[in-house]
Amino acid sequence: SAPIRCHLGASPSLTPTHQAGVCAFYGECGTNPEVNVSLVPSKVPCLSNTPARVASGALLALLRSVCPELVRGDNDTTRVCCSYGQLVALRLSVGLSGAVLARCPACARNFANLYCHNICSPDQSLFTNVTRVADYALVPGARAVLEYQLFYRARFAEAAFASCQGVRLPATGGYAIATMCGRYGAQLCTAQRWLDFQGDKNNGLAPLQIDFQLLPNGSEPGQGIAPLDAPVWGCDQAPSADQEPCSCQDCARACPPVVPPSDPPPPFRLGEADGVLVICILIFAVLALVFLVAVLCRRGTAEVAQKPRGRGCSERAGDAWHRALERAFRWWGTAVATHPVAVLVVAVLATGGLSAGLVTLRLTTDPVELWSAPGSRARQEKAFHDRHFGPFLRTNQVIVTAPGRPGLTYDSVVLGTKNFSGVLAEDVLRALLELQDTLAATTAWAPGAGRNVSLQDVCYAPLNPTEPSVGDCAVSSVTQYFQNNGSRLALTALQEDGKDKGIVDWHDHLMYCVNSPLSFKDITALQLSCMAAYGGPVFPYIALGGYRGTGDSEYTEAEALIVTYSLNNFEAGDPRLEWAQSWERRFLQVVRDFQRQHGRNLSVTFMAERSLEDEINRTSGEDIPVFATSYLVVFVYIALALGEYTAWRRVLVESKVTLALGGILVVLGATLASMGLLALLGLPSSLIIIEVVPFLVLAVGADNIFIFVQEFQVRGREPGETREQHLGRVLAQVAPSMLLCSLSEAVCFLLGALSSMPAVRTFALTAALAIAFDFVLQMSGFVALVALDNRRQEVAPGGTGGAPGGRGEGARRAPPPPQVLLFLFLACAALFLLFQVSVGLDQELALPEDSYMLQYFSALNQYLAVGVPTYFITTGGYNFSSANGTNAICSSAGCDADSLTQTIQLATLFPNVSYLAIPATSWVDDFLDWLNPMGHCCRFHQSGPDEGEFCPSTSSDLNCQQCLQWMRRPTAEEFQRFLPWFLQDRPNLQCAKGGLGAYDTAVSMDANGTILASRFMAYQRPLRTSQEFTAALRAARALAERITHTLRRVPGTDPAFRVFPYTVTYVYYEQYLTVVYEGLVMLALCLVPTFAVSFLLLGMDLRSSLATLLTIAMVLLDTVGCMALWGVPYNAVALINLVAAVGISVEFVSHITCAFAHSRQPTRVARATEATVTMGSKVGTGDTGDTCWDGGDTGGSPRGPGGDTAGCPPLVASPCR
Repeated sequence: SAPIRCHLGASPSLTPTHQAGVCAFYGECGTNPEVNVSLVPSKVPCLSNTPARVASGALLALLRSVCPELVRGDNDTTRVCCSYGQLVALRLSVGLSGAVLARCPACARNFANLYCHNICSPDQSLFTNVTRVADYALVPGARAVLEYQLFYRARFAEAAFASCQGVRLPATGGYAIATMCGRYGAQLCTAQRWLDFQGDKNNGLAPLQIDFQLLPNGSEPGQGIAPLDAPVWGCDQAPSADQEPCSCQDCARACPPVVPPSDPPPPFRLGEADGVLVICILIFAVLALVFLVAVLCRRGTAEVAQKPRGRGCSERAGDAWHRALERAFRWWGTAVATHPVAVLVVAVLATGGLSAGLVTLRLTTDPVELWSAPGSRARQEKAFHDRHFGPFLRTNQVIVTAPGRPGLTYDSVVLGTKNFSGVLAEDVLRALLELQDTLAATTAWAPGAGRNVSLQDVCYAPLNPTEPSVGDCAVSSVTQYFQNNGSRLALTALQEDGKDKGIVDWHDHLMYCVNSPLSFKDITALQLSCMAAYGGPVFPYIALGGYRGTGDSEYTEAEALIVTYSLNNFEAGDPRLEWAQSWERRFLQVVRDFQRQHGRNLSVTFMAERSLEDEINRTSGEDIPVFATSYLVVFVYIALALGEYTAWRRVLVESKVTLALGGILVVLGATLASMGLLALLGLPSSLIIIEVVPFLVLAVGADNIFIFVQEFQVRGREPGETREQHLGRVLAQVAPSMLLCSLSEAVCFLLGALSSMPAVRTFALTAALAIAFDFVLQMSGFVALVALDNRRQEVAPGGTGGAPGGRGEGARRAPPPPQVLLFLFLACAALFLLFQVSVGLDQELALPEDSYMLQYFSALNQYLAVGVPTYFITTGGYNFSSANGTNAICSSAGCDADSLTQTIQLATLFPNVSYLAIPATSWVDDFLDWLNPMGHCCRFHQSGPDEGEFCPSTSSDLNCQQCLQWMRRPTAEEFQRFLPWFLQDRPNLQCAKGGLGAYDTAVSMDANGTILASRFMAYQRPLRTSQEFTAALRAARALAERITHTLRRVPGTDPAFRVFPYTVTYVYYEQYLTVVYEGLVMLALCLVPTFAVSFLLLGMDLRSSLATLLTIAMVLLDTVGCMALWGVPYNAVALINLVAAVGISVEFVSHITCAFAHSRQPTRVARATEATVTMGSKVGTGDTGDTCWDGGDTGGSPRGPGGDTAGCPPLVASPCR
């Protein structure tokens, strides 16, 4: 167009006439020379304070479609102040805004009317005053309008603004007004600021400057000017009979009354006291009273020796069973002692054969495989998601802070005074750019592929997924507001804002972008885009952390800069998985170098998707020396404790080095044999098995070793008895007790294998087999070693007999009251503490104290401002293409009030209950907007070689025709035809609703176009603890169930159709929904066989069996109480410990109970004394050495037994997923 020369400044004489039917300007006079960068080329009008023109023909027809409110009746003449060219440009402008606002018809119509009245109203001069013009060289005497004033009634402007204020952007979950209010964003936008941005010539869209004057009622500007006060539709009103009111999601006034969710039930209280505490106190008081009354009633009576009485059938059967066991073990012990070498050879061969199965061992380190059952709901939902949409993206993240670094106050010419934190400084941003440039250029060697892997090989590139470059990679960083370009970061420019002049730099651009991240051009003289280099937006709540509130001043005070690299993820076995892992290894090396380089001034924390697994492998390797040391200590202890020393010169002879070594080898052999057998059966193992089971079996086996060896030492050889018979007799005396304990523990662990969690199940199976093998090897190999050691030592016969009998004949029956009261108190206190134990496992507790991940988790919890994305996934069997099906999903005008997206949006109003913060993105809504005929998104070639093919919005081909001729729901055929076009359409300024990048992976279709699955992405609020993650899962499932019931009512929906929530953490936290119930059932089942086996092997002694059961239950109760006192949470690892505690408790209790039951002392107190002295000392000696492993296998970390961090879910910190 021809150049325009600047002519004169503001003058009231430019619009001398202000009256109805008169224009202020008309026609087009070229482009504005004051606008250097225009995203949509447009022309300015010509000054023309003349009568309005009659609209007819093509102009009138176009006016009916663009500005129907300006068309008079059929009998009246329609006049306008715009030419056909101006109206065509107006249609383009209305189409651009309509793509964003069309989901709310009242807002779209009101916004279009603003421009219709401004440009085409026949009464234009009444509310318009031109203030600045320039000569138009192409037409002599013509003057181009460069600036004018518009006078509106405040009521009119505010009503139009109110109708648009709540309109959503489905692709982001934010508000459309945020893209139309410049630096103020959605939070601080007002009617005046909204209009000012529309009239700002620097916004990239406005061709000239417009000064909006909003006048309250009763205020008149004078000079014949009458402020525009046109009709406005409220967002809850329909602009026409064939349109609908705005939906609840876009218009709060259209929402039905929202009933807030009920508050959680208050804690159980009795009066002002804790109800559970009161009940526990009452239980203790009742039990203590009953016991004290019983003691007082029996005071002064001494227990007398039991008189012989008739023995019942059960007692006789029990005695017969016990004698049969003694005869069997006597025969077995004598046979083994007679042929010890042969027995040892057979034991070694059998153990070695089973252990050979370890060559097929598969070690599971994947947390999903460890803690989530293959048939669990979360695993099935994960498999469904991965099958249709691919695995969750891999997150690699860096968090940079500048602790102690002072900030500054920046005075912007355009944007005012703002505070900047110390980390938002140019040198820090340049350091961050340097890091990202290094990562963009780095390569990593992938050994399996035999090639170097670069970032573009593995990165997530949403807008160019087929052949991405480094610039296409989705990297979220504050430097992306400058497209990761150091030259743009260094730009400065002279800025004039009215009478104010000054220099603008990166501060101004950043201040603008954090509040308008979707802008393609800021309003400063820098004229830079806010969009990232890969073409998408960078939301400040992802790139910045540690700020207060959501306003612009708070964003600039952010304390942390967050850089997030999103990589494609692949299934196990895919060679590309190694590419991603190799690049992540290099990522960690580069960031560590960056941390060392800038450690003096900056705090740098980081993680990669592989970090947790790396830490597992590192700490497991570091634990090996600790395990070896623990076993060595136990070996030395057993060797010394088993010996009987008579002189220093016989220490080597009398110490039990052989037996100690044999006992250790028996434990290791039993563990290896059990793992080998399960490996042969195809069951995988885990680190927790390797690190815990050997110590658990050692705890059981050491007791048996001490009981057998010390009993053999105490029970000397009888006259005429051979060495072999002596060993058989001793074995007959102790083996039934050993059988009782081993069988009880093995059955207990076998029942523990009923757990749905794979790690618990394989642990329980391995432990059960290991304990069974340990008993078999002790009865064979270890007995043979004792026989050989006895031959070596050649101890003279004639040892002491059994423990002296007859003590305690005058003892009192009742035990001392203080001891029993203490046990009752501990049990009741533990019952109260049971309700104080938290359920879950925070990630920090699953890592060693020297892990770099701990610093990262600390920074994450402190600075991250948004939670992980949560998908609401629809399964097959739903007809999206029907009108009813569409309306039950979408959230724009005409959609159902209880639709999927409406329901999720209402849930975000109560984030403390739903744990959702940002509504779901909706491909259905954006697809409907994409089809809007007012825009230029959905078009096709109506003739030519590409007839019927998609015509992109960037094409200027006049042969392109709109897909729909008027705004309506598509037919089923149109839906299936146009949806693939939408999903592959790259968004741009002409069509911001294209689905590529946002939705191309959100819909899974078969070859016929049938939708097999789709997903709608919402965001959780930041979740800090495992309890919050579990509650979020529970709330999301409840919300999805409600949506499922609603959608099943849609005609044609498959009864099996459902909606379920999915995010990457659900497979780890699902266990906490049922771990309490499952643990109670499992522990109860463990106690049942303990009672049954005790009852059978103790000669059907009901009281002794009940005493065993009660004691073990109290041990469990007290253990859980200690967990509460020490702050140890209850989880799958704790459940494994409690199952192991049952096994060890059986070891302690059953040996003593068995000794008590078979004691020949005349009174119960005497039998208890003998059992404690003889058997209790052996059990105590054996278990003293077992405590060596309690702190030995954690490597100094705060983990549970075995230090297995595999129960910790991998971090998903990137909402970009």
